[in-house]
Amino acid sequence: MELRAGDSWGIFTFLCAALCNLPALPALNCTEELGAGQSIQKTYDLTRYLEHQLRTLAGTYLNYLGPPFNEPDFNPPRLARAERVPSATVDLDLWRGLTDNARLAANYRAYSRLLCYLRALDGQAGTAELRHRLGHFCSSLQGLVLSIAGVMSSLGYPLPTGPAGPPAPPGTPVAPNDFLKKMDDFWLLKELQTWLWRSAKDFNRLKKKVPPAVVTLRLEARGF
Repeated sequence: MELRAGDSWGIFTFLCAALCNLPALPALNCTEELGAGQSIQKTYDLTRYLEHQLRTLAGTYLNYLGPPFNEPDFNPPRLARAERVPSATVDLDLWRGLTDNARLAANYRAYSRLLCYLRALDGQAGTAELRHRLGHFCSSLQGLVLSIAGVMSSLGYPLPTGPAGPPAPPGTPVAPNDFLKKMDDFWLLKELQTWLWRSAKDFNRLKKKVPPAVVTLRLEARGF
């Protein structure tokens, strides 16, 4: 069947009028959400990787410090000056009794501060290999801080406010001798090891509470 020019124009005009008078329909948008579950899994994996990385780094660094710091049974008391380093030695029942938000905020603050101390340590390392290892570990730890921030954001929690604190606040005396300086370094690595061990458990429990990311369909009404 042939359509003449006049007929084609009439059909086009009719279709335009029909479309303009259709009721407003919702638009169907398919969006893939990263989701808290995937963010938590990523953070858990990074925490376990840092645990493994720290074992190698700590062994190298303690050998650099020399005896008695590299001896397996060396377990000195924590000195008052070591209190500047965030401590992970909290009663486990008390820690588990905190809300998810409170634990995440504590992890975020602690790793932000520990990162500052480690960067200062990196600048004082005496060998090129040790500086390389410390620099690589600092980059990974920075990634963990950002990853925790991502988890908090995905769960709707605000980031802790205020600075994390410099490695040596004004007025804090420098270690009066080389032994106490090494003691500071020893406790920094020890606390970091404990934080990572506990954080891995935290994120393992948290990922079981939050479902994995899904593809969601969102309806956005147009014309209203």
